[in-house]
Amino acid sequence: MRKFSSLTDQEILALAISNEEEDGRIYSDFAYALREKYPDTSKIFTDMSVEEDSHRRDLIDLYASRFGPHIPLIRRQDIADFIVRKPAWQIQTQGIEAVRQHARQMEMDAARFYRQAALRTTDAATRKLLGDLAHAEDQHEQAANAIELDRLPTSKRESEDEDARRRFVLQVIQPGLVGLMDGSVSTLAPVFAAAFATHQPWNAFLVGMAASVGAGISMGFAEALSDDGKLSGRGAPLLRGLICGLMTTAGGIGHTLPFLIDNFSTAMIAAVIVVVIELFVISWIRWRYQETPFGSAIVQIVIGGLLVFVAGVLIGSS
Repeated sequence: MRKFSSLTDQEILALAISNEEEDGRIYSDFAYALREKYPDTSKIFTDMSVEEDSHRRDLIDLYASRFGPHIPLIRRQDIADFIVRKPAWQIQTQGIEAVRQHARQMEMDAARFYRQAALRTTDAATRKLLGDLAHAEDQHEQAANAIELDRLPTSKRESEDEDARRRFVLQVIQPGLVGLMDGSVSTLAPVFAAAFATHQPWNAFLVGMAASVGAGISMGFAEALSDDGKLSGRGAPLLRGLICGLMTTAGGIGHTLPFLIDNFSTAMIAAVIVVVIELFVISWIRWRYQETPFGSAIVQIVIGGLLVFVAGVLIGSS
């Protein structure tokens, strides 16, 4: 891998051309991936791709006038300390706002790199070239901001952001919350029944682990097989099943772990505290993402959890 400081003016210009080509392809990938769910943002990236292509042609014209028609293939991954770009598909999985931020960061990173490189060189021509490249990247960022303001006014952006939020709630929060509620509430009865029946924390721990893992597997399969997500918009069934299964297991294990404590009274107190925390977290999630009044969510969850807890204690004590 070569160092940036070892490149000639010709190689730096060839690297800039390669950089513009790759950035343009990334913007095209974003535009294609977002075309159905976020058409306005997709148009922004289409315009940005066109802008990058225009700068690429200007750089090629400049290169040809100075060094001739042959452009050596020099890519940023071949240069030490050059800008590292994450794959477009990886950014797309993080949500619409992450894609927008990544696009802005791409331009700022390129400008910063060229400026730092210009400060390290003593060759006047190379310094001028690097400064021109940094200025070009600044223009790209300004153009991107102008395009965004033109293509995506506040009303449209808010609409797209709300669609993304709803999709996140439907595909991630909802299956996770269902799993957490099932794991936290349904396992209360067997865990505390075993605890009060034997007064042996280890026995309660084994029952709790078995109930939690079993419930997680059952809920995971049930969620994954409920529908394929195409008509309901609930997303990939395997992902939903995994989220639901893991959260179900986590919900049950939370109040099971305290029974690793040898002293029964101490383990019981710790388990009850964990249960209260779990019910509070569930209520907060319902309030935060499902617009359920917090007081109402607390009452609903606490009553349900209390009934299951009492059932477990009564059965275990009988």
